[in-house]
Amino acid sequence: MTNCRAATIAVAALLVAPAAARAQDGDALDAGMKSVLDAYAILERNAADPVPSEQAFYQGAIPGLLRRLDPHSTFFDPGQFEQLRKMESSTQKGFGTVVSILPGRVIVLQTLPGTPSAKAGLTPGDEIMAINGYVISQLDLDQLAELLTRSRQARAQLDVLRPGAGRIVRLVLDPEELQTPSVERAFFVGAGIGYIRVSSFDENTGKDLKAAIEKLGGDRLAGLVLDLRDNPGGLVAAAIDTASLFLQPGQTIFTVRGRMVPEKPEAVPSSARPYTFKLAVLTDARTASASEIVAGALQDHDRAMVIGEPSFGKGLVQNIFNLREGAGLALTTALYYTPSGRSIQRPLDAQRPLDARQFELSAATEHPNRQTEFHTDRGRKMAGGGGIQPDYAVSPPPMNRLRAVLDASGAFPNFATQYLARNKIDEDFEVTGQVLDEFQSLLAARGIQPGIREWSAEREFVVNRLKTELFNQAFGVARGDQVEAQRDPAIQKAVEMVGN
Repeated sequence: MTNCRAATIAVAALLVAPAAARAQDGDALDAGMKSVLDAYAILERNAADPVPSEQAFYQGAIPGLLRRLDPHSTFFDPGQFEQLRKMESSTQKGFGTVVSILPGRVIVLQTLPGTPSAKAGLTPGDEIMAINGYVISQLDLDQLAELLTRSRQARAQLDVLRPGAGRIVRLVLDPEELQTPSVERAFFVGAGIGYIRVSSFDENTGKDLKAAIEKLGGDRLAGLVLDLRDNPGGLVAAAIDTASLFLQPGQTIFTVRGRMVPEKPEAVPSSARPYTFKLAVLTDARTASASEIVAGALQDHDRAMVIGEPSFGKGLVQNIFNLREGAGLALTTALYYTPSGRSIQRPLDAQRPLDARQFELSAATEHPNRQTEFHTDRGRKMAGGGGIQPDYAVSPPPMNRLRAVLDASGAFPNFATQYLARNKIDEDFEVTGQVLDEFQSLLAARGIQPGIREWSAEREFVVNRLKTELFNQAFGVARGDQVEAQRDPAIQKAVEMVGN
C-alpha cells in the first residue's frame, strides 16, 4: 500500500496547491478528494483484473487532472522524474554513433572514438538492419525514432550489414554515460563570418557557446550565424547566459507574468561583456521555449536579424515540484514575454472549461496579448500572436520526385561507402564528372534513371549531397555539415545579411 499512499498524496498535492488561495473552496476540495478515493476503492474491489495503484493514479487520475489545464503540465512517475533530472545536464546514455535515418533504413555515418559503438566495431557505411529483433525496414520514421531512443537506455542487440561482406553481423552494445554538448557545430561560412549550431540549452550552453565563439576569433569576427533550428529549448538559465553574450548590461531578456506570479523582468547582468559583431539567428517550426526567449530578445533589441520560419510558440513558465516517493510535477504557472511585450506562447486550442474553478486553473495559459503589433527598440514593427516571426522568411528547398527517390533509396551514403573503399580523399576533394558518372551507374543498377532535363536541374544538388556524404564518412559529420551549409538557403541568406 506504500505506492498507493504516495499516489494519493500526489493527487492531494495537485488539488491543494491551487485551492490554497481560496479557503472557501475547502468543502468542495474535501468532497472532490473523497470522490477520487471512493472511486479507487470500488475499482480495487470490483475490477475484473487487478489494477495496480501506480496505474490508477500515475497513469490515470493525475494525468487526467492535468490534461484539463494545458498540454505541457505533466506528472512524472519516479522513473520519468529521474530521467528528467538527467536531461537537465549534458550527460546522457548512448552509444556514440551518428546515423543517417532514411525511410526504413539506418546507415552509420560516424562512430566517436572510445564509445560503445567504436568498441563494438561499427564503422561508417554499416547499415543497421534490426535492433533488438525489430526489423528497421518494417518501421515508419516515428516508430524508428522511438526505437532508437529506447535502445539507448539498456543493452542493445544490432544486426548490421557491412558493405562488401554479404552477410549480417550481430553486435551487442552496452550504453555508457556520454557528454552530449549542446553547442554542436562551429565553423566559418564566409569571410570572417562564423556559424554555430546550438541544439538545446543545458547547464553548460553559455560557457560552451562563448568557447566556440572564441575559437572562431571572438571579437575579431565580422559576423556570426547562430542556428537555433530544431532546438526544443531547455534551461532558462542557459538562455539568459546565451542572450547575455550579445546584449548590453541592463537590457531586458524577458518578463514573466502569471495569475499567482508577480511580474518579473529578467535583465542582462551588469557584469556582462557582450560581443558586438553582426548577428543573425536562424529559427524554424521546431525552435521552441528557451530558444524563442533568446531569438525574441535579440530581435526586440535590434541586436540580430531572425531568418527562417516562424518558431513553435511555447512560452510557458513551468515550475518543477518534488512529490513523495521520487515522483514530480511540471506545472504551468505563468507566461514568458519578449522585451517588447509579445507573449511567446501561442493560443492553446483548448475547449472552454466546464466551470469557473477549472477556468481559473487554466488562466495562466490564456493568451494575454490584445494588441497585434509591437515595436523593437528602433521602432520596427513586430507581429504578436505567439512564436517568433522571422524578419526574413526562408523555407527549406521543396522536395521533388527525384530528390525523394534518391533520399529514400539511401543512394548517397551507399555510394560514399563504396567510393571510399576504393579511393582515398583529402579535404580539397571535389565531385568531378567522373564521380558523377560512377554515381549514375549505381543509380542505374537500382533502376533509377532520371531524364536528362531532370538530372541537369538537380546536378548542383546531387554534387553537394555526394560531397556531404563523402565528407561525413571520411572526416566526420561536422565536416559534412560544413559542406551542406553551402546549399542551405537560410544560412546563405544569413551570410548575406551579416556580410553587408
